[in-house]
Amino acid sequence: MAVHNVTVESTLGVLLKEKRYSAIRDILVTMNPADIVAVFDGVTQEQLPLLFRLLPKELAAETFVEMEPETQELLIRGFSDLELHEVVNELYVDDAVDIVEEMPANVVKRILAQASPDMRKEINEILRYPENSAGSIMTTEYVSLRPEMTVSEAFDRIKNTGVDKETIYTCYVTKERNLLGLVTVKDLLLCPDRETKIEALMNPHVITVSTLTDQEDTARMLSKYNFLAMPVVDSGNRMVGIVTFDDAMDILQEEATEDIEIMAGMTPSDKTYMRSSPLDLFRHRIPWLMLLMVSATFTGMIITGFENALAAQVVLTAFIPMLMDTGGNSGSQSSVTVIRALSLGEIDFKDMASVVWKEIRSSVLCGTALACACFGKIMLIDRLLLHNPDVTVLVALVVCCTMVLTVMVAELIGCTLPIIAKRMGFDPAVMASPFITTIVDAVSLLLYFGIANLLLFR
Repeated sequence: MAVHNVTVESTLGVLLKEKRYSAIRDILVTMNPADIVAVFDGVTQEQLPLLFRLLPKELAAETFVEMEPETQELLIRGFSDLELHEVVNELYVDDAVDIVEEMPANVVKRILAQASPDMRKEINEILRYPENSAGSIMTTEYVSLRPEMTVSEAFDRIKNTGVDKETIYTCYVTKERNLLGLVTVKDLLLCPDRETKIEALMNPHVITVSTLTDQEDTARMLSKYNFLAMPVVDSGNRMVGIVTFDDAMDILQEEATEDIEIMAGMTPSDKTYMRSSPLDLFRHRIPWLMLLMVSATFTGMIITGFENALAAQVVLTAFIPMLMDTGGNSGSQSSVTVIRALSLGEIDFKDMASVVWKEIRSSVLCGTALACACFGKIMLIDRLLLHNPDVTVLVALVVCCTMVLTVMVAELIGCTLPIIAKRMGFDPAVMASPFITTIVDAVSLLLYFGIANLLLFR
C-alpha cells in the first residue's frame, strides 16, 4: 500500500504541474477515502486545498472525516462559507460532533454557522452528553419503522430516508420514540408476503445501552454481540440514536493506545507519533520519569541501610540487578495479564481471591524453575568458570530463596494492584510496569538482605 501511495503521489505531482485537473479527479474518485488521506499526507499545504476541491461532494465529506484534526482545521480556514456548508451538511452527525470537539472555538463557531438548522440542533444535543459516554459518540441518523407498517411500506420508507442514514441494514421499530424491537433488511427481503406487518417480523428482545453508558463498555458490547450498530436509549427507553461498529473500532483503538502509553509510564497523547514534536514527547514522558526517578530513592535507602552486610559479603552485590530485574519482569507480566482481563471484562473485584490463588500457584512454578536455573548458573559460571571463591553454596542458596520469594511477591503485587485501582475508580493501566517495578525493586531488596542476614550473618 505504501508503494501504491508513493506511485499515486508522484503521478498526482506530475498532473498538478501540467494542470490536468480532470485526470486527477478521475484518479481520486476511484480511491477509498482512507487511501486518499494517505496520499494527501504527502502533498504540500498549498496543494492540499486544490486537490480536496477536486473531490465530489460526498467523497469530499468522507475523506474529510478520515483526516487528522490539524489537516481539517487547515482546510476549514481555507474554505469559503459555501464550501464549508457543503462539507458539513454531508457529514454524519457523530462525525460532525467529533470534528467540532477537536476544533478551536473560532473554527467551531464557523462550522455551526454553516450547518443546517437540523444538523446544528443534533450536534448541540449530542454535545450535552458527558464525554466518553455512549450519548457523546452516537449518531441520530438511523432508520425507524412503525410496528403497523407492512413490509412493502417499510421498503418505501427505507428508500425515501435511507440515503441520509449511516446504516440501513438494521431498522428499529419504534412507537412514539419508544423502542419496541428491531428488524433487518434480510428479514424484510426474505419475507414471502409483502403485506406482513413489521410487528410480526421484529425481534422484541433488543440489547441496548444507555446514553450514559461508558463508550468503552459500549464498544465491547458491540464486539461481544457482533452487532453492526448498538441502539442507544434514554432513561425512559426512548430511542435517541445508535453507535455503529466503525465508531466502536475507533474507540477500542484509542483506549488500547491510551492503556499502552499509561502502562509504559507516559501520559496519553491525542497525536500520532509522526505528528508529535520532540517537545510533545518530552511533556508526555517527563512526569512519570521524574516520579519514578524520585521513587527509586527508596531502593537506594534500602541498600544504604545494609552497607555493613554488603561490606561483609561483597559478592551479594553482583546478584542485585538480576533479582530486581526478575522481580520487575514477573510483576509486569502479572499486571499486564490482569489489566487485559479487566479491560475485556473477564474479571472483576469479586474475582480477586481466584486471581490471587491462580497467581500464587503460577509464581511458585515460575519461581522454582528460575531458582533451579539460577543455582546451576551460579555454581557453574560464577564459581567454576569465573573462579570466584566467595560464591559458596550458601550464597547461591540465599540468591535462589530470594528469587522464589521475589517472584511470588511480584506476581501478587502485579495482580492485586490493578484490581484495587479499578475498584477505586482509577485506570488499572496506571498500576503497570513502571509503577509495579519500582515497588517490587524495594521489596526484593528487603527480602534479599533479610534472607542474607538469616543465613549468612548469624
